[in-house]
Amino acid sequence: MAKKAGFLAVAAEAAGLAQVVEAHSSRVEELAADGRHRERWPAITARAVGSLAELAELAFPLLAPGGILVAWKRGDIAAELGRMRRACGALGGGTVDLLPVTATGLAGHLIVVVTKTGQTDDAYPRDPSVRRRRPW
Repeated sequence: MAKKAGFLAVAAEAAGLAQVVEAHSSRVEELAADGRHRERWPAITARAVGSLAELAELAFPLLAPGGILVAWKRGDIAAELGRMRRACGALGGGTVDLLPVTATGLAGHLIVVVTKTGQTDDAYPRDPSVRRRRPW
């Protein structure tokens, strides 16, 4: 994982974004416990991380109120959206926008944008074993 974070740091530097982009090779639970990162970030992006509900639980503790989570998904995500909305309610609230991807060859792909509307309790994100035992 450190190699990926290193690559992203180099790419941010090359793009002139080093002052506004940070890459970490830490678990999100560690970052969320660190006051320098908790509810600080205006945006978080993700692809192939997990379900939308789990992704919201991982991202919301890091997102500032008004911040956005941007996730790439494909296929029928109706059930995932329902669980994610339940999770968002417990995590401080959020609104959801679905943006279809219109690029050739990507039919059925969506960009899911979740805007965090409130504060997230310090109990989140839960330990990975708890998330597995009690999913949203």
